[in-house]
Parts: sequence; C-alpha cells; structure tokens
Amino acid sequence: MSDLPSHVAIIMDGNGRWAKKRFLPRNFGHKAGVKTTRNIIEACSDLGIKALTLFAFSSENWNRPKKEVGLLMELFFTSMQAQVKGLHESNVRMQFIGDVSSFSEKLQQQIARSVALTKDNIGLELRIAVNYGGRWDITNAVRSIARQVTAGEIDQEDISDELVSRMVSLSDLPAPDLFIRTGGEQRISNFLLWQLAYTELYFSDTLWPDFDESELELAFKAFSSRQRRFGCTGEQVEGTKEDA
Repeated sequence: MSDLPSHVAIIMDGNGRWAKKRFLPRNFGHKAGVKTTRNIIEACSDLGIKALTLFAFSSENWNRPKKEVGLLMELFFTSMQAQVKGLHESNVRMQFIGDVSSFSEKLQQQIARSVALTKDNIGLELRIAVNYGGRWDITNAVRSIARQVTAGEIDQEDISDELVSRMVSLSDLPAPDLFIRTGGEQRISNFLLWQLAYTELYFSDTLWPDFDESELELAFKAFSSRQRRFGCTGEQVEGTKEDA
C-alpha cells in the first residue's frame, strides 16, 4: 500500500444482521460492533491515518423501535465511559458532529467530558457523527450564510463552494479520501453529502462486527490502486506526478 488515505469515513453497518444470523437480540450485535470500532480506531492510529469519521447514529435512526433506540443510547454512553481514557492515552483527539442537543443531559455531559479530555491530543483526529444527517448539515450551512447576508456581513456574490465548505461539519479537516460502508449495502445514506463529492467509495459485504484489520487493509489496497483525477484526465494526473 503505497498511498494510504489521510481521512477515512465509515458507515458501520450490519450489527443487527450479525446478531440475527446468530439468533441473538440486535443489541448483541451493537455490543460486538463497539469492539470492532475500537479495533479499527487503533488500526488507523497505528497506520498513521490522520482523520477517521464514524457514522454512529443518524438523524433517521430515531425512527427505529423505541426500545432499540434506548439501548443504543445507553450503549453509546457506557462505551464512551469505558473507552475514552484508552483513546486519550493513545493520543486520539475526539470530537462530535451532529445535533447532540437531542440527547439526554447525561449523554451530553459525557460527550463534553470526552472532548475536553482529548482536546490537546495531536494523534488521530476521531470524529463521531451522532444525530447527524448530510441534509441537516447543508441546511445549517445555508442558514448561517443567509444570516450573514441579512446582517450585511457578506454579499450574495461572496457565496462560493469554499464558503459553504467552511460552514459544514469537518470544515477544519481535508475532505475524506476514502468512504467505507460495511454490511453489503451500497448507499451513502445521507452521510457527509457535501464532503464526499470527490471521495473514493468502497463497499464491503462484511458485517461490521466481523470487519477487522485485514478487511481494512483490503479497503486501503483498493484505494491505493485507484487513480484520483478530480475532473482531470488520467494523462494530466500522470504528468503532474512526473513533474513532482
């Protein structure tokens, strides 16, 4: 692998189906998925990946059965409590994107503690997307820009791709180089709609609890074999490499 991605974004899909295959309640799949999440975070950190964004809970996930949502919230809280110290010791910097105001006060406080504990770390940039949706993200950016125009802070002509990019989530990071979705589905599912414009997409049939370091390596090998053109021709890209 001569060319690793700097920023990886992952939809961690398949926990429920993993449990169903084993005739277990869905919550067992989510618990198994937490272990995989920690392993993948550690693998990315060890490989020198600069940023990792994980889709933990979408704005649409509130539509799941109330009991499952409650169990997910409790698992989210307990896993953060259990894992944040180890992540801090691994020099991981945690931040969250999405509307956390909809969560319980207890969960919001744990999120704040996790961010505060790791804020000065300089290793892997870990972003957890919770109660997040790509359309929500873009809508928030549009509202912010509209307020600036109304206040006379900017003119309509100042609105550009670069301005919108500064207003959406992850604005302090380069756009993801590689998007991975596990579980066999081939959809983006309202995740980072603006940020994934030129991201390489990789879909794995492996259910998230079974997605280990070897599966991650397969995704990175696939990424390394691709030519990223960003609207240019292959000849132009090759010429740029030769000039470098």
